[in-house]
Amino acid sequence: MKTIGALWERNAQARPEGTALVFEDDRLTHGDVYKQARRLASALYGLGVRKQDRVSMLAMNRAEWFTYYGACHISGFIAGTVNFHLAPVEIGYILKDSSPRVLIFEEQYVPVLEAVRAELTSIEHFICIGRTPQWARSYEALVDSGLPEGAPTRPQPGDCAHLIYTSGTTGRPKGAMRSQFAEIRLAQEIAGELNLCGTDRMLLMMPLFHIGALAEAIATLYAGGTVVLHRKFDPLQALSAVQGERITHTHMAPTMVQAVLDVPGVNTFDLSSLRVFCYAAAPMPVPVLRRAIDRLGPVFVNQYGGTEMGAATQLHSYEHHLDGDEARRLASVGRAFPGCEISILDDTGQKLEPGKTGEISIRGDTVMTGYWNNHAATLDAMRDGWYRTGDMGYLDEQGFLFLVDRKKDMIISGGENIYCKEVEDALMEHPAVADAAIIGVPDPKWGEAVKAVVVLKPGAAKPPLEELIAHTKRRLAGYKAPRKLEVIAELPRLPSGKVNKVELRRLFGERSN
Repeated sequence: MKTIGALWERNAQARPEGTALVFEDDRLTHGDVYKQARRLASALYGLGVRKQDRVSMLAMNRAEWFTYYGACHISGFIAGTVNFHLAPVEIGYILKDSSPRVLIFEEQYVPVLEAVRAELTSIEHFICIGRTPQWARSYEALVDSGLPEGAPTRPQPGDCAHLIYTSGTTGRPKGAMRSQFAEIRLAQEIAGELNLCGTDRMLLMMPLFHIGALAEAIATLYAGGTVVLHRKFDPLQALSAVQGERITHTHMAPTMVQAVLDVPGVNTFDLSSLRVFCYAAAPMPVPVLRRAIDRLGPVFVNQYGGTEMGAATQLHSYEHHLDGDEARRLASVGRAFPGCEISILDDTGQKLEPGKTGEISIRGDTVMTGYWNNHAATLDAMRDGWYRTGDMGYLDEQGFLFLVDRKKDMIISGGENIYCKEVEDALMEHPAVADAAIIGVPDPKWGEAVKAVVVLKPGAAKPPLEELIAHTKRRLAGYKAPRKLEVIAELPRLPSGKVNKVELRRLFGERSN
């Protein structure tokens, strides 16, 4: 099997009555999802969508995501996802850059789209799920208009399947092109590493526009299992689902794990069906991990990956030693997946020996093809067959990977990636701010919190933190706004002129104000 399209077809033939998706009151079989996907694919083809055209979706988690992905996968259309957390201007940039012919969206995003719609000249058809404005078409009616045989096109392994945008240090989002073959190989790798099979049930509540939830969903389908999808994360609902749906696998960010453990009466739930609890997106604090293992047993695995590379490493449950010499490995993200190679490279591209810190570089079938409309960024990231992650780390003698720092200054707060430059640029637009830098500081709830270190203009009064938060939220998604503030006379800089963030972290990284 070399395409995801073939996966949907295989499941419909081999397990037509098996449950593929549980969402709220809906229970859809593999056969149901495939039939709906074919009708949507036919309808999109009727609107003029052709192979490798982009079809984008702007929505929170809901059952239609499966129909949308299925339609694109089996027809060779490119599924372009959009982060619904973003500000209208950010959403507008992504849609202009990816230039989809069709945009499918939930009715709640009508005001967002009305703010940027005039600039979205590539979009020929706006398709609304729910109450439909005059300038859009009904999603339900569109699917009903499609023919059962689907679109006449089929994908090839090298065709782009997903266009997933990820921010970079430039502050401009970049669209990672992930091929059909890369995604099916990623599904094979994850299914194998998580021991997924046809009777397993995966609980997902992280958004399906993210590579994390999307990859886990496809891996579950690859195994012939069932995805239990929640619209958003709620710790009590998650516990209830594990008990009521007999969940065997789930995937959460560490901050979510802590929220689940803090639910009153957590010990009253029957969680015995849970075999694998995958955490990713940020390190798990050891005290939280101890509580989690004490409550749930040795079911935890840690994965490291990203939009551009998929999943690269895994720290298995049997490697989660809380005591003894091997406990140091809890600080690692595990060892490489079977189909993935990892090298630690210096600035000249030379491989470093174990224990030496350098840039983590990945090679394998699950790595992206490149960045959409950004040849320069592709050349910078993909060198000599290796994807240069921008993360700094080292390998020990046994091949365990340890993350040391993030070369691209990324902050992970509550499982969401936050890139410093875009927040710094927004702060610099405040009339009182002359210079600004962003660092991540430890936070007991979110893992990391955004801290602003600013220099004021001469004579300017120190703005309240609440004012800077409101100012940033008018320009960026709310979760990117600073939660903490320091005002200093001058930012420390390196001889090159760049801000010395190592020094900033030393000075302010542990301070809570």
